[in-house]
Amino acid sequence: MESWEKLRESCLNCNRCALHETRNNVVFGVGNPEAEVMLIGEGPGEQEDLTGEPFVGRAGKLLDDMLSIIDLDRTNVYIANIVKCRPPKNRDPLNTEQDACIGWLRKQTALIRPKIIVCLGRIAAMRIITPDFKISSDHGSWYESNGVKMMAIYHPAALLRDPRRRPETFLDLKELESMIKKICTKTYT
Repeated sequence: MESWEKLRESCLNCNRCALHETRNNVVFGVGNPEAEVMLIGEGPGEQEDLTGEPFVGRAGKLLDDMLSIIDLDRTNVYIANIVKCRPPKNRDPLNTEQDACIGWLRKQTALIRPKIIVCLGRIAAMRIITPDFKISSDHGSWYESNGVKMMAIYHPAALLRDPRRRPETFLDLKELESMIKKICTKTYT
Protein backbone atom coordinates (compact mmCIF):
# COMPACT_ATOMS: atom_id res chain seq x y z
CA MET A 1 0.00 0.00 0.00
CA GLU A 2 1.13 3.51 -0.83
CA SER A 3 2.48 5.64 2.04
CA TRP A 4 0.56 8.73 3.15
CA GLU A 5 3.34 11.06 1.95
CA LYS A 6 3.60 9.37 -1.47
CA LEU A 7 -0.18 9.46 -1.93
CA ARG A 8 -0.30 13.17 -1.04
CA GLU A 9 2.58 13.99 -3.40
CA SER A 10 0.95 12.08 -6.28
CA CYS A 11 -2.40 13.75 -5.66
CA LEU A 12 -0.87 17.24 -5.58
CA ASN A 13 0.44 16.62 -9.12
CA CYS A 14 -2.80 15.19 -10.50
CA ASN A 15 -4.03 16.18 -13.96
CA ARG A 16 -6.66 13.45 -14.52
CA CYS A 17 -9.45 15.89 -15.38
CA ALA A 18 -9.87 19.46 -16.62
CA LEU A 19 -10.25 20.87 -13.09
CA HIS A 20 -6.46 20.89 -12.73
CA GLU A 21 -6.29 23.62 -15.40
CA THR A 22 -8.10 26.21 -13.25
CA ARG A 23 -7.04 25.27 -9.72
CA ASN A 24 -4.79 27.28 -7.45
CA ASN A 25 -4.26 24.36 -5.08
CA VAL A 26 -5.14 20.70 -4.79
CA VAL A 27 -7.17 20.28 -1.61
CA PHE A 28 -5.93 16.89 -0.41
CA GLY A 29 -7.49 16.78 3.05
CA VAL A 30 -6.79 17.73 6.65
CA GLY A 31 -6.91 16.17 10.08
CA ASN A 32 -5.73 13.05 11.81
CA PRO A 33 -4.60 10.36 9.31
CA GLU A 34 -5.44 7.75 11.95
CA ALA A 35 -8.92 9.11 12.66
CA GLU A 36 -11.81 6.78 13.37
CA VAL A 37 -14.22 9.36 11.90
CA MET A 38 -13.85 10.66 8.34
CA LEU A 39 -15.92 13.51 6.94
CA ILE A 40 -16.32 13.75 3.17
CA GLY A 41 -17.63 16.76 1.27
CA GLU A 42 -18.17 17.23 -2.46
CA GLY A 43 -15.31 19.52 -3.44
CA PRO A 44 -13.38 22.65 -2.57
CA GLY A 45 -14.82 26.13 -2.84
CA GLU A 46 -13.01 29.40 -3.50
CA GLN A 47 -11.38 29.76 -0.07
CA GLU A 48 -10.36 26.11 -0.06
CA ASP A 49 -8.81 26.46 -3.52
CA LEU A 50 -6.81 29.48 -2.32
CA THR A 51 -5.56 27.85 0.89
CA GLY A 52 -5.32 24.18 -0.12
CA GLU A 53 -7.32 23.15 2.97
CA PRO A 54 -10.93 21.83 3.04
CA PHE A 55 -13.71 23.73 4.79
CA VAL A 56 -11.99 27.01 5.65
CA GLY A 57 -14.60 29.56 4.57
CA ARG A 58 -17.94 30.33 6.22
CA ALA A 59 -19.08 26.73 5.77
CA GLY A 60 -15.84 25.56 7.35
CA LYS A 61 -16.38 27.76 10.38
CA LEU A 62 -19.87 26.32 10.74
CA LEU A 63 -18.49 22.78 10.36
CA ASP A 64 -16.00 23.49 13.16
CA ASP A 65 -18.89 24.74 15.33
CA MET A 66 -20.95 21.65 14.48
CA LEU A 67 -18.08 19.34 15.43
CA SER A 68 -17.52 21.18 18.70
CA ILE A 69 -21.12 20.41 19.72
CA ILE A 70 -20.07 16.76 20.01
CA ASP A 71 -16.53 17.40 21.29
CA LEU A 72 -14.80 16.84 17.96
CA ASP A 73 -12.36 19.02 16.04
CA ARG A 74 -9.93 18.75 13.15
CA THR A 75 -7.37 16.96 15.33
CA ASN A 76 -9.52 13.88 15.92
CA VAL A 77 -11.30 13.53 12.55
CA TYR A 78 -10.13 13.55 8.95
CA ILE A 79 -11.82 15.83 6.39
CA ALA A 80 -11.62 15.26 2.64
CA ASN A 81 -13.68 15.77 -0.51
CA ILE A 82 -14.86 13.68 -3.45
CA VAL A 83 -12.93 15.94 -5.86
CA LYS A 84 -9.69 17.62 -4.86
CA CYS A 85 -9.87 20.67 -7.18
CA ARG A 86 -12.48 23.43 -7.23
CA PRO A 87 -15.17 23.17 -9.88
CA PRO A 88 -15.66 26.52 -11.65
CA LYS A 89 -18.05 28.88 -9.84
CA ASN A 90 -18.53 26.20 -7.14
CA ARG A 91 -20.81 24.14 -9.37
CA ASP A 92 -21.46 20.51 -8.47
CA PRO A 93 -18.59 18.28 -9.62
CA LEU A 94 -19.44 16.47 -12.85
CA ASN A 95 -19.60 12.66 -12.82
CA THR A 96 -16.51 12.54 -15.05
CA GLU A 97 -14.62 14.71 -12.55
CA GLN A 98 -15.77 12.55 -9.66
CA ASP A 99 -14.76 9.41 -11.57
CA ALA A 100 -11.30 10.86 -12.28
CA CYS A 101 -10.77 11.83 -8.64
CA ILE A 102 -12.48 9.12 -6.58
CA GLY A 103 -9.36 6.94 -6.57
CA TRP A 104 -7.57 9.49 -4.39
CA LEU A 105 -10.37 9.37 -1.81
CA ARG A 106 -10.45 5.56 -1.90
CA LYS A 107 -6.72 5.43 -1.21
CA GLN A 108 -7.06 7.97 1.62
CA THR A 109 -9.87 5.91 3.11
CA ALA A 110 -7.84 2.69 2.81
CA LEU A 111 -4.93 4.29 4.67
CA ILE A 112 -7.10 5.89 7.36
CA ARG A 113 -9.40 2.90 7.83
CA PRO A 114 -12.18 4.90 9.55
CA LYS A 115 -14.91 3.22 11.55
CA ILE A 116 -17.39 5.98 10.61
CA ILE A 117 -17.79 8.03 7.43
CA VAL A 118 -19.96 11.14 7.50
CA CYS A 119 -20.96 12.51 4.10
CA LEU A 120 -21.43 16.26 4.11
CA GLY A 121 -24.30 16.86 1.72
CA ARG A 122 -26.12 15.09 -1.06
CA ILE A 123 -23.31 14.91 -3.66
CA ALA A 124 -20.99 13.05 -1.29
CA ALA A 125 -23.81 10.82 -0.05
CA MET A 126 -24.85 9.92 -3.60
CA ARG A 127 -21.28 8.93 -4.42
CA ILE A 128 -20.37 7.17 -1.16
CA ILE A 129 -23.62 5.73 0.23
CA THR A 130 -26.07 5.18 -2.65
CA PRO A 131 -26.74 6.91 -5.99
CA ASP A 132 -30.40 7.51 -5.12
CA PHE A 133 -29.67 9.17 -1.76
CA LYS A 134 -32.14 11.93 -0.86
CA ILE A 135 -30.59 14.26 1.70
CA SER A 136 -33.94 15.71 2.81
CA SER A 137 -35.31 12.30 3.82
CA ASP A 138 -32.22 10.11 4.35
CA HIS A 139 -29.96 12.38 6.42
CA GLY A 140 -29.08 11.01 9.85
CA SER A 141 -29.78 7.39 8.87
CA TRP A 142 -27.07 4.76 9.25
CA TYR A 143 -25.78 2.62 6.42
CA GLU A 144 -22.96 0.11 6.47
CA SER A 145 -20.44 -1.04 3.87
CA ASN A 146 -17.45 -3.31 4.50
CA GLY A 147 -17.84 -2.86 8.24
CA VAL A 148 -17.81 0.95 8.05
CA LYS A 149 -20.80 2.84 9.44
CA MET A 150 -21.91 5.69 7.19
CA MET A 151 -24.37 8.54 7.48
CA ALA A 152 -24.97 11.85 5.75
CA ILE A 153 -25.83 15.22 7.20
CA TYR A 154 -26.67 18.50 5.52
CA HIS A 155 -23.66 20.26 4.05
CA PRO A 156 -22.69 23.27 6.18
CA ALA A 157 -23.16 25.56 3.15
CA ALA A 158 -26.75 24.31 2.83
CA LEU A 159 -27.30 25.16 6.50
CA LEU A 160 -26.00 28.67 5.89
CA ARG A 161 -28.54 29.05 3.07
CA ASP A 162 -31.39 27.42 5.03
CA PRO A 163 -30.94 27.72 8.82
CA ARG A 164 -34.31 25.98 9.35
CA ARG A 165 -32.42 22.69 8.78
CA ARG A 166 -30.17 23.26 11.80
CA PRO A 167 -32.40 21.57 14.44
CA GLU A 168 -32.51 18.30 12.47
CA THR A 169 -28.75 18.55 11.87
CA PHE A 170 -28.25 18.93 15.62
CA LEU A 171 -30.13 15.64 16.09
CA ASP A 172 -27.98 14.01 13.38
CA LEU A 173 -24.84 15.19 15.20
CA LYS A 174 -26.10 13.72 18.47
CA GLU A 175 -26.76 10.44 16.63
CA LEU A 176 -23.19 10.57 15.32
CA GLU A 177 -21.90 11.21 18.84
CA SER A 178 -23.82 8.19 20.10
CA MET A 179 -22.33 5.94 17.41
CA ILE A 180 -18.81 7.24 18.09
CA LYS A 181 -19.20 6.40 21.77
CA LYS A 182 -20.50 2.96 20.82
CA ILE A 183 -17.85 1.81 18.31
CA CYS A 184 -14.82 4.12 18.48
CA THR A 185 -12.00 3.57 20.95
CA LYS A 186 -9.68 6.54 20.47
CA THR A 187 -11.77 9.44 19.14
CA TYR A 188 -12.30 11.20 22.48
CA THR A 189 -9.00 10.29 24.15
